[in-house]
Amino acid sequence: MFTKLLVSPLRLAIGWGAYPRFLGIIGVLALILLRVSIGWHFYSEGVDKQTDSGSWSAEPFLANASGPFAEPFHRMVPDREGMARLDIDQTMPHLAVYRDRAAKHYRFDKEQQQKAQAAYVSAIKQIQYELDANATEIEEYKLGQARVKELLNDPTRDGVSSLSGQRDTIQSEWKKLAVPVLVKIDNIWTEYEKAINDIATEQQEYRGYYRLYKPVDEQVDPSQLDRINRFIPYFDMTVGICLMLGLLTPTVSLAAAAFLFSVFLSQYPPTSGPGSTYYQLIEAMACLVLAGTGAGRFAGLDFALHALVRRCWPSKE
Repeated sequence: MFTKLLVSPLRLAIGWGAYPRFLGIIGVLALILLRVSIGWHFYSEGVDKQTDSGSWSAEPFLANASGPFAEPFHRMVPDREGMARLDIDQTMPHLAVYRDRAAKHYRFDKEQQQKAQAAYVSAIKQIQYELDANATEIEEYKLGQARVKELLNDPTRDGVSSLSGQRDTIQSEWKKLAVPVLVKIDNIWTEYEKAINDIATEQQEYRGYYRLYKPVDEQVDPSQLDRINRFIPYFDMTVGICLMLGLLTPTVSLAAAAFLFSVFLSQYPPTSGPGSTYYQLIEAMACLVLAGTGAGRFAGLDFALHALVRRCWPSKE
């Protein structure tokens, strides 16, 4: 009894039931190919995100969420509507603080501090130019913010499809006003961040890259997004490796399916096109198949673990 208690978590992780004996050779091969292909997809996605860790971020995905999880996802995104970035009075102290903290982080000497100041002045001039060049659109965008919030808080529009569609259209048109200038400003912020870090030559090797984050309000915790950006690449790689090796397949497959379902629900209802989340839904269903059949026991490490469990827990099945 004590032995069964010890191995029960392992048995649960690799598949509780016996082998599905009704599967033929073709079915087994199909399961192996499905497991390995999904595993490779997760692993390659994780490697790409990890390799591109300096620029990859879950922020665009979270900012554009429109499903049941939209509100909590939006709260993770700093300056989602861009109001702080469109205000030079908020931008200047924010970038100045980053400059000073980067100088302390890298322990800049006097010459490096002067270069950091020059990069700061250049960035502010560029941002001011973009704000002046797009002043009309920015003013309309700021004036429209109150109107959009009023529409979003109007419960009568949720029950009428035509009114709900009108609200979505107004919100979409409102966002388009600021998109071009915010893209340009974000590029300036990125170049500024790179310029500051490029000043640190030898220091960057042992001090680490110093990130520039957007301004946040009281409702946003910037460390949340940072943790997500660090976690997801490792999650993807871990799932991919485990699936390709056939290790703890039911548990890993269920974790992958839950993650993919959250992606699907975040953009619900899904639309067609490259941004559609139907792909995640289909792959989530495939992960459930892997979990339900204990696919890691076919040409995977779960085969050895399953044999070990059966020796400690003989089956009458």
